[in-house]
Amino acid sequence: IAGTPAEVAEALRGYFPGHSPGELIDLLNEEAERAPQAEAVSLAPYLSDLRARGLRLGVATNDAETPARVHLEAAGVLELFDFVAGFDSGFGAKPGPGPLLAFAAHVEADPARVVMVGDSTHDLAAGRAAGMQTVGVLTGLAARETLAPLADAVLPDIGHLPAWLAG
Repeated sequence: IAGTPAEVAEALRGYFPGHSPGELIDLLNEEAERAPQAEAVSLAPYLSDLRARGLRLGVATNDAETPARVHLEAAGVLELFDFVAGFDSGFGAKPGPGPLLAFAAHVEADPARVVMVGDSTHDLAAGRAAGMQTVGVLTGLAARETLAPLADAVLPDIGHLPAWLAG
């Protein structure tokens, strides 16, 4: 669940000998753009509230940047994010810290004052590598026991984040 489209394309090459890795990545990205998304909370009011509290928001995904932007735009929340990066945005991929450090630099924040919220071990390992606080959420496939060793907290979903931040 945490690999990049390039990694998935490489794994699939033997099954699709008539397609180049680039063609497979394009197919994966097209499918990613069409994939339905499920909101753990009503995103527009939730993210607007976080912005009203003065928080800066970013997305770092191991998918490509374009499908991420398509999904955020479809949800009506793209403009609430200061930063959106995919594996192909030039900052590297998680679990490396590159995209997270790029976000911190973009919003001029000390990484130690940034919280990385994620649902995979790649997310949380990237946050740790960037020197950030990490919060796991149980809305992905990873279990609490899997996320806990890499997290400062594990929450049921992002809706519990404001209480954790206030705590």
